[in-house]
Amino acid sequence: MTSQHAPTATLDGWVKRPFSGAGLSHDCFEKGAGPGVVLIPEIPGITPEVLGLAEHLVGEGFTVVVPSPFGEPGRAATTGTVLPIVARLCVSAEFRAFAVNARRPITGYLRAVAAELAARTPGSGVGVIGMCFSGGFALAAAVDDTVLAAVASQPSVPFPLGARRRADPGMSAAEFDRVAERAASGELCALGLRFSNDAVSRGARFRTLKQRLGDAFEVITLDSSPGNPTGFPSGAHSVLTTELRETPGHPALLARERVVAFLRERLTPAGG
Repeated sequence: MTSQHAPTATLDGWVKRPFSGAGLSHDCFEKGAGPGVVLIPEIPGITPEVLGLAEHLVGEGFTVVVPSPFGEPGRAATTGTVLPIVARLCVSAEFRAFAVNARRPITGYLRAVAAELAARTPGSGVGVIGMCFSGGFALAAAVDDTVLAAVASQPSVPFPLGARRRADPGMSAAEFDRVAERAASGELCALGLRFSNDAVSRGARFRTLKQRLGDAFEVITLDSSPGNPTGFPSGAHSVLTTELRETPGHPALLARERVVAFLRERLTPAGG
């Protein structure tokens, strides 16, 4: 069976509830049963493609919480929905889109979401997945001991204007030190995904992360070079959503399978 489009889903069956933490309040959407996973949406928000990924995780046996810190949940991504969100995020103190060596207020909120989810789901901790604008937030959330697995898919913040921003890990030095400490002790493992020619999520950031986290940071790079065998466009960016096709052997599908296996390895209680 082949598929010409990325998997999508709706908000049907998802339970919406407000959640406050670290001085911030946003709605969260929850579904599923099993170990906990926090799925942070990409720009412009909880799109049908993000929900397609969320539903897949639910089907794989996870309790999934999707915070909604920006955008209109369930609305499709169009130029008209993306541009206003980008404009707002660029100037928001909550996200600090251009700052280097920065502690971002949103990551404190995400840690609170993760901790609350960990307290009521099986196992000793949860996983966090970030994508695009939110990719690095997953790693910054891993400062918290309740985060056992972090997935950074095409992390793009700070936006890559200049060499310092391209190589910045997406968190403050103190946060990076703590993440590296947890990785070295075996408490935390992380997975990074990106397209080889992605101009927004640069290889320099992955090199920074790999240098500090070592074997605890697994990197998956999908070939998007000119003439690549899969036919990924030159601007391919969203590994787990927009560019994924549910076609056997498709590189992005294999990447999603690895994410699920990684989460299961890290989060499934012994004997579960």
